[in-house]
Amino acid sequence: MTSTTATHSRARRALAFARNTWRGLTSMRTALILLFLLALAAMPGALLPQRQLNAPKTREYIAQHGWWGELLDRLQFFDVYSSVWFSAIYLLLMVSLVGCLAPRSVEYLRSMRAEPVLTPRNLARLPHHRQVRLDASVDEVLAAANTRLRGWRSRERAEGEGVRSISAERGYLRETGNLLFHFGMLGLIVAFALGKMYFYEGQVIVHADGQTFCNAGIYNYDSFNPGLRVDGTELTPFCVRVNDFAAEYTSKGQPEQYRAAVEYQSGNDLETGTWRPYQLEVNDPLRTAGDRVYLLGHGYAPIFTVTFPDGSVRSQAIQWRPVDQSTLLSEGATKFEPPGITDPEQRRDRQLAVTGLFAPTKLMHGGVLSSASPELTDPGAAVDVMRGDLGLSSGRGQSIFEIDQSMVDSGRLERVARENLDPGEQIRLDDGTVVRFDGVKRWVSLQVSHDPTQLWVLGFAIAMFLGLGASLLVKRRRVWVRATPVTGEDGQRHTVVEIGGLARTDQAGYGEEFTRIADEIAGTERGNS
Repeated sequence: MTSTTATHSRARRALAFARNTWRGLTSMRTALILLFLLALAAMPGALLPQRQLNAPKTREYIAQHGWWGELLDRLQFFDVYSSVWFSAIYLLLMVSLVGCLAPRSVEYLRSMRAEPVLTPRNLARLPHHRQVRLDASVDEVLAAANTRLRGWRSRERAEGEGVRSISAERGYLRETGNLLFHFGMLGLIVAFALGKMYFYEGQVIVHADGQTFCNAGIYNYDSFNPGLRVDGTELTPFCVRVNDFAAEYTSKGQPEQYRAAVEYQSGNDLETGTWRPYQLEVNDPLRTAGDRVYLLGHGYAPIFTVTFPDGSVRSQAIQWRPVDQSTLLSEGATKFEPPGITDPEQRRDRQLAVTGLFAPTKLMHGGVLSSASPELTDPGAAVDVMRGDLGLSSGRGQSIFEIDQSMVDSGRLERVARENLDPGEQIRLDDGTVVRFDGVKRWVSLQVSHDPTQLWVLGFAIAMFLGLGASLLVKRRRVWVRATPVTGEDGQRHTVVEIGGLARTDQAGYGEEFTRIADEIAGTERGNS
């Protein structure tokens, strides 16, 4: 018996603990605290580099900050939005909002279906009260009251001995707005969560000389960030062709406007081969097939032509990366495989790379190249020609903007020439290979973003705004009118009218409204008040 009693006692304590925990979690106070914590937890995502968006910068940050960077990495501060602690706050907030809104919604529906409350017995105890004696009959008084209270939820009741009253209430829109705001917040959170599951975002560099990019697979992107449920096999089909790029600058070299002349295909245009023109500008994306194409940046791709000793010619225009955004001084590496060599070892030993700096408007300081302006007026390049094993077949990934420094350190890749070149100039190597600087092309950086929940997010945000406005501007208030027939000393019939008012929430401003209501119901005649 004692064991059974102890078991029941532990079960009751566990049940009480679970019930109290649920009540605390589903309170509006807890929901607001969790919302604040969610905003606080999102701050590292804006202050620290995120691995999904920029993995190289994240690795650089960790390396520069030593043990502190490693600690932040272990705590998932570089993967904030997929971290355990951010997801926990997110889920708790959703549970709290659902648990809080469900009973409030039931209570709201009941209040909407319920009749206005009975007229209090003693209206004089209310914050707003008026009593007058009128010569009009009870029917006339109540008719005037019903006319004035048109648009209010009202109910007329008989109280006995000829006494009748009206109960009226207004301002249900306040609670409607309150619920709309919180449901909009819940919908916004759910939409963001679904967006993280089904969105994708990719960046690609396209030459502005008629080169085409098609959203046919992740292999077409330079970097691709998919949602949790996106595997890259069902991307929205469309193509973009970049025909030209124009940049406008001030006299001091500050950018004024970037514009890319593009053409695009989507839907039936892909089958018919129809291209539609569009002027792509910064913050003015191309919207097609549910995706958005943004113009992120631009730069230059020097054109190098290599003539090998056997007469074979290879020409490439590879984008170089700006190291100074104000002048577009750029660095990069253009890599060449020797043609006609079948032996893998010999082919690795004779690979070439042209590395260095490119300036759209060259400026020389003691033989050192820099750029005076981002405009393409007097281009020049300071290049190192590297020969040897570039490490392309090592299986390790490497940036298109630089060579593998480990190959240089090991002596397998050596510098065989260093020159400053203008367009048309060339370098002749000791084995007869000729490297010529032929000119430059422009490239643009495009970002493709797909978020199927974008319109839902907008809709829920508008709902939150409207709900917040209604909950702040609308006041919940009640009015009661009681008409009591009396006989005066002169034997004449009169009606004593009592009017009471109560604001269920904020009373500020209701006094003036109550005075107007009472004046219109009572007319201009003043009695014993």
